[in-house]
Amino acid sequence: MNRYTKRDIIDLVEEEDVKFIRLQFTDIFGHMKNMAITTSQLDKALDNRVKFDGSAIEGFAQVQESDMYLIPDYDSFEIFPWRPQQGKVARLICDVYTASGVPFEGDPRYVLKKIIKEAESMGYTFQVGPECEFFLFNTDELGNPTAKTNDEGGYFDLAPIDNGENCRREICLTLEDMGFEIESSHHEVANGQHEIDFKHGDALTTADRIMTFKLVVKTIARRHGLHATFMPKPIFGASGSGMHINMSLMKDGENVFYDANDKIGLSKIAYNFMAGILHYIPEFSIVTNPLINSYKRLIPGYEAPCYIAWSANNRSLLVRVPAGREDETRIELRSPDPAANPYLVLAACLASGLEGIKKNMLPPASVNANIFKMSEEERKALGIENLPVSLNEAINLAKGSDFVKSVLGEHLFDSYIQEKKKEYDSYRARITQWEIDKYLIRY
Repeated sequence: MNRYTKRDIIDLVEEEDVKFIRLQFTDIFGHMKNMAITTSQLDKALDNRVKFDGSAIEGFAQVQESDMYLIPDYDSFEIFPWRPQQGKVARLICDVYTASGVPFEGDPRYVLKKIIKEAESMGYTFQVGPECEFFLFNTDELGNPTAKTNDEGGYFDLAPIDNGENCRREICLTLEDMGFEIESSHHEVANGQHEIDFKHGDALTTADRIMTFKLVVKTIARRHGLHATFMPKPIFGASGSGMHINMSLMKDGENVFYDANDKIGLSKIAYNFMAGILHYIPEFSIVTNPLINSYKRLIPGYEAPCYIAWSANNRSLLVRVPAGREDETRIELRSPDPAANPYLVLAACLASGLEGIKKNMLPPASVNANIFKMSEEERKALGIENLPVSLNEAINLAKGSDFVKSVLGEHLFDSYIQEKKKEYDSYRARITQWEIDKYLIRY
């Protein structure tokens, strides 16, 4: 990430003919928000004097405590490559502060920063590499998304079967213009499904980049007459979209997950960290898999994990240890989906891993068989538990979790649980087409 001063930003805005600056922040559910200003207000913004009504943002604040300030992160300054070359548009990612001048506890970016600071106090830097999947759908004559994907391609197909190739290429080039290092891009297993992977980085930078990634994907897709969605499971009978999280800890410039003397090359710290994630994942699944639709992805038969287990080479499990050792040693959590708030996902992953280190937790034995072919009795004999099977189950597990409350903070925890409960209750009251097809004639 660039290192900018206030003067640097003012000079860049003038030199590059920037006319609008978007002050971006993220709500508790992972939706990007922004307030746009003209360059005449840039000094005010860089001096932390731009305020907004926090009560207008779902889950943020009550009306009586609504005045909040946007505090720009200078290093996040970026000019949007897809906007006009005259009168350009730039952005600054912001932290949210209260009127009394302290960080707002309901700001997801602040939640992640708190856990990062805890890791730093233990001497660790958290490195993260996401694998973000999404679907491209055709749009109708009004530009609204249809239920039809723009191709019938599969894993690693190319044009003309992969109809999204040109769109995906432009997304990659745009991201590179914004400082991303793109490692790979390809068609995924389902029709219209794609994956773009970018280089790992520290946790805060990576969470910021995931939010930017989503914006770029949706924006460029629209330019191609397509609708990009990060909905976890938009098509019945097809694989859903994941956001696998590859993680490692650095200390004094060394990857502390690596140990050449271990049979699979993992250190004790790595085992502790993994054990913490495996222990707490049921409680923070509401964060990694936040939608009703998320749990329609986490079912047997579609590659996504359903059971709490790990392996060094088995892709059917929740946690995998990918190939690559020394600096490349990492663990991969495979349950998160791209609808999740990346700041909260990384905060929960890091916090649970640190708990595993502090409490010297050890994971169960690895599972090398295909877990989907095991019977329930076989899994039970091995002590393998299920991930939550519905948003309602995830809500109930999170509600009783002191761990999740400590990670999210009381304000965000209460708001998040309350809104997710409303979401589930609204869904529970709806009559679905499946029910009509199944019951209307028969009963």
